[in-house]
Amino acid sequence: MNVKYNLNTGKWIAGITLKDETAYEQNNMALHVCKKPNDIIKNRQRLADVLQVKLENFVCSNQTHSANFHKVTTVDKGRGAYDVDTAIPNVDAMYTYESNIVLCCFSADCVPVTFYNNRTGVVGVIHSGWQGSVKEITLKLFRHLIEKENCNPQDFYVYLGSCLSQEKFEVDKDVKTQFAQLGYADEYIYFHSPTNKYHIDNQKVVKKQCEMIGIPESQITLDSTCTFMHSEGFSYRQDKQAGRHLSFIVKKY
Repeated sequence: MNVKYNLNTGKWIAGITLKDETAYEQNNMALHVCKKPNDIIKNRQRLADVLQVKLENFVCSNQTHSANFHKVTTVDKGRGAYDVDTAIPNVDAMYTYESNIVLCCFSADCVPVTFYNNRTGVVGVIHSGWQGSVKEITLKLFRHLIEKENCNPQDFYVYLGSCLSQEKFEVDKDVKTQFAQLGYADEYIYFHSPTNKYHIDNQKVVKKQCEMIGIPESQITLDSTCTFMHSEGFSYRQDKQAGRHLSFIVKKY
């Protein structure tokens, strides 16, 4: 199983699956973009075996580039693990206090976020494509956790996973304008005159959102690997038929 770990302390395990030419469908983990669903289930089972957690304990959502989030409890175990029909609908972020539940986030260029809180024990995942970033899904979820779940932002540790680099994330003026309207993203945008395109560092925008809510910069880790340029990356920009990485976090106590 080709996996990159962001965190593996025995208490918390977080990481991202990578493209693997020797695995089924190159280690694609997404049922909504696959050729043979049974092969995807086999890939997920291999990950479950590595994490020493039952696949029945995975929780997946139907990601729609929204700013919606869901609090996962034990009744959600297995949702979306074996089929898309049971996935939590219209949700791009999830969090839980439960142990041995694997929260899953699928991405191919979008920014995958995994996090935990050192005091409350809450863990979570966020899928922040450019639309999610403009809708401030990361900012909104952390604000909810601080205001409604009594979390201290100083206790969060955040990991921003592999995604499309600024060099490869080129957009037209309409998308650039939406980022500019945030009021804090201009420093992560540049204009490339030969192509008449704007280039945006979406990962840095998400990082800025984490900092704005009070999470210390020293507790935010960025993976600079570009999904477009790296051989182990799935990139929708590069290949419209791309598979998906699975970013995960699980609390093991």
